[in-house]
Amino acid sequence: QVQLVESGGGLVQPGGSLRLSCVASVSIFHINVMGWYRQAPGNQRELVASIAPIGIANYADSVKGRFTISRDNAKNTMYLQMNSLKPEDTAVYYCNKVRGNWFDWGQGTQVTVSS
Repeated sequence: QVQLVESGGGLVQPGGSLRLSCVASVSIFHINVMGWYRQAPGNQRELVASIAPIGIANYADSVKGRFTISRDNAKNTMYLQMNSLKPEDTAVYYCNKVRGNWFDWGQGTQVTVSS
């Protein structure tokens, strides 16, 4: 049973930055396409960034140029560096697989962008 734990969220002003972390209980990042998802109140969960085992990253248009996904296989950890944050980035952020059956969802980490 893979456990995913997200952290690093918080309250930040527009234009600010945060770095989210996703720690997995076992080594999974080198064999799965993994992604960061977010869900704002009243909205469906959306995929904002993904990274393949070979390191190729993809981003939703809404975050392209502002967010950077990366991972450290040795630490079983994936990151999401978020810069130039906007109020519309406010959501709970989760990590999980992009393809195949999802692992159990973690608690997520709340990101609030507000002045």
